[in-house]
Amino acid sequence: MGRNTLDVMQEARALNVKFVRLQFTDILGVVKNVAIPVEALERAMDGQIMFDGSSIEGFVRVEEADVYLIPDPDTFQIFPWQAHADGTTARLMCDIANPDGSPYPGCPRSALKRILADAETLGYQVMVGPESEFFLFDRDQNGMATTRTTDQAGYFDLSPVDLGEDARREMVVELERMGFQIEATHHEVAPGQHEIDLHHDDALKTADNIATFRFVVRTVARMHNFHATFMPKPLYGVNGSGLHLHQSLYQDGVNVFDDVKGINGLSKTALRYIAGLMNHAEAYTAVTNPLVNSYKRLVPGYEAPVYVAWSAGIRSPMVRVPSQRGAATRIELRSPDPSCNPYLALALTIKAGLDGIQKKMEAPTPVTRNIYRMSADERLALGVKNLPSDLGAALDRLEEDPVMMEALGEHIAERYIEAKRIEWDVYRQQVHDWEIEQYLSVY
Repeated sequence: MGRNTLDVMQEARALNVKFVRLQFTDILGVVKNVAIPVEALERAMDGQIMFDGSSIEGFVRVEEADVYLIPDPDTFQIFPWQAHADGTTARLMCDIANPDGSPYPGCPRSALKRILADAETLGYQVMVGPESEFFLFDRDQNGMATTRTTDQAGYFDLSPVDLGEDARREMVVELERMGFQIEATHHEVAPGQHEIDLHHDDALKTADNIATFRFVVRTVARMHNFHATFMPKPLYGVNGSGLHLHQSLYQDGVNVFDDVKGINGLSKTALRYIAGLMNHAEAYTAVTNPLVNSYKRLVPGYEAPVYVAWSAGIRSPMVRVPSQRGAATRIELRSPDPSCNPYLALALTIKAGLDGIQKKMEAPTPVTRNIYRMSADERLALGVKNLPSDLGAALDRLEEDPVMMEALGEHIAERYIEAKRIEWDVYRQQVHDWEIEQYLSVY
C-alpha cells in the first residue's frame, strides 16, 4: 500500500505496459472501463480523464454528463494473461469525481469509502474475507453459454469427475500472479459449482478484489471454452451460489470481536455488530441480493439462509460465527450472493453493524438448532424473522430503513431503487413457461 503517481509510472515502464484500463462500477456492480495508452497514464493519474456519465447505469443525467476518473495508485495491477513481447495491459480502479473535484454522489466506491471513514472515526478498521461461489457451464458450437454443467461432481470432489478443475486451478494461478492471496478453492455441492476464497483484507481492497475476481474468473473460463456465471440460482433443484462475507473490526491492530470472557468468546462489540446486521437485514437484502433470481436461492433446503438469526456453529442462520478465536475471530454473513455490487453490499452491511455498535443493540440468543426443522410457531417464539421472499418486498424494506438509505446516499438510493423496481415489474408482468405448462391445458 502507499503507491503514488511516480511509483505507478515507474512500475508501468518496468513492466512494459502499453495500455491501461481505468476501471469502475456502475450502481448495479457491472465493471466498466476506459482504456488509455500508457502515454496518457500521467494525465490519468492527475485526474484529467473525463467520460460521459449519462450512458452509465445510475450515473448522471444528460444535462450534467461530464464526470472524471480518479485512479487509486494502490490498485495498479497487470493482467498477466495479456503479457506479450510487445507489451502488457494494466488496470487501475477509479473513483468518480465531479468537474470541481468533489466525490461524485453516484460512485459506489466512494459510498463505501464514506462508510469506512465513519468506522475510522469510531476507531475501527474493517476487515473482510469473501468466499465466492460460481458455476462453470459449457458453451455451444457458436460459443454461446448453455446451462449444461461441466461435470457431475459434488462437494470437494476432484478430477477426473470435476472437469472444471484445470480451469479453476488456472484462475487461482492468474489471481496469485496479480497479488491475490487465496485461502482455499474447491468444488461446491452442485454439479458445475465452484468456490474460491480470498484472504481477508481491508474492506475497500476486498471490494476491489471481488470486482476484479469476477472479471478474472470469467476471462479464464472463456479460455477453457466454459462460461462462468455468478447468477445466484441458474439451475432449479440444486444449491445456488453465495458470497459469504467474513467481517471483523480491528482497533490498533487488535481484533475487537475477540473476548475470551464473552459469550461464545465474543466481545460486546461483536454481539452489537451482529445485532445491527440482524436489525437491518431485511433492508440491505435489496442490495446484497439484487436480482429477481436472487430470491430463488433464498429458499429452504439448499443451504442458503432464509431466516434472520445467528449461531456460533450451525449454518442455517443468516449469521454464523466460525470457531476460530483470537486474531481470527469474525462473523460470517451468509445471505449475500455474488451478483451484488461489492462496494454497496459492503457499505450497507458494515453500516448496519456499526449502527448496532453505536446504538448498543442487544443480539438475541444464538440459535442452536437447525432452523429449517423448526415449526413456524417455534421460530415465532424465538423471534426469528424471514428474509424478504422477493425483490419487490426487499425494496419496500429498504425504502423503510433510513439508516440503509443514508448509507447509500440519496443519488444512489433513488437510481438503484428505480432500476430495480423496473426489473421487478417487468418480471412480475411476464408470462413464464412454467405457467403455460401448469395452466394452459387445465383451465
